[in-house]
Amino acid sequence: MAPLARRRGRLIAFEGLDGVGKTTQARLLAENLARLGLPVVLTREPTAGVFGQAIRRLSQQGRRALTPAEELALFLADRREHVAQVIRPALAAGQIVITDRYYFSSMAYQGALGLDPGDIEAQHATFAPPPDLVILLELPAAERLTRLHQRDQKIDAFEEQDYLAKVAVIFDRLQAPNLIRVDGCGTVAAVQARILTQVQQRLQLPQYPKMPAASRHYQENNS
Repeated sequence: MAPLARRRGRLIAFEGLDGVGKTTQARLLAENLARLGLPVVLTREPTAGVFGQAIRRLSQQGRRALTPAEELALFLADRREHVAQVIRPALAAGQIVITDRYYFSSMAYQGALGLDPGDIEAQHATFAPPPDLVILLELPAAERLTRLHQRDQKIDAFEEQDYLAKVAVIFDRLQAPNLIRVDGCGTVAAVQARILTQVQQRLQLPQYPKMPAASRHYQENNS
């Protein structure tokens, strides 16, 4: 068996609606895999780059100025930059890349605007490496909204409720050989235990005798 550091890179994408716990669980997974001695890069979308910042402004100021196709083009530009500057180099170096959102989010969110999710996926096939594992976190709508309100988080242009119902339907219909659905209910630790078990089994990674306390030993990239 090849040394851990020399194994091929792996790509893990966290997906789901805001409030399901993606960011927290992605961070904890990065910490726990790093404790195994695995080289981990934690990243996210939209990025902190020029296109990512434009997307964040769009979410805060409203999306009426753009057509659905123009909005998708903005996400595509941000993702192309993300793949070229962060994801592909890390995979080539044999690292495990954990991204908080990837192109499945575009399939759901821009698909809910009337674009074809299959066509969106096909556009990404030209440049975006498919994930080795997609973790789709699921949570009842009422609990998800409660979490958002507890965080005092303002609902942005991508989180209006009628629109989100359409996004949720597309997420529910998504299918891929490497996509797993994880129940986001329960404590943070309980959800992480479910995720870590799935990741270790499906990617054939080392296993803990028991869940360790997490600490920060990974590389985080927000560009």
